Amino acid sequence: MRNNSNSTLVYSTESGRVKPTGTVIKTAQKPTDGFVRLRREVKGRGGGTVIVISGITLSAPDIKELAGVLKKKCGCGGTVKDGAIEIQGDHRDLLSAELQARGFKVKLAGG
Repeated sequence: MRNNSNSTLVYSTESGRVKPTGTVIKTAQKPTDGFVRLRREVKGRGGGTVIVISGITLSAPDIKELAGVLKKKCGCGGTVKDGAIEIQGDHRDLLSAELQARGFKVKLAGG
């Protein structure tokens, strides 16, 4: 930065709440009420319908395995993002039946 008498400091990272380097901040999992929610989303997805399955209290590898089983059952694509499973297409009835067969309590949410 130039030392000019007419310049003013716009932004500085020298003071304030600065996180020490090397610390790991754990994100807390959202508390669930025991229900797995199936939410239909269209907005922001180029007009395509996606079913978002949230509230699953499984470990990350188990969620990934469950996503693979559900994708094969529906015959479509999908992914796992932030602990939620996204299945392409509107397969709520089929997904609800499969999750209930696996012992989950299911609620349909949104749209």
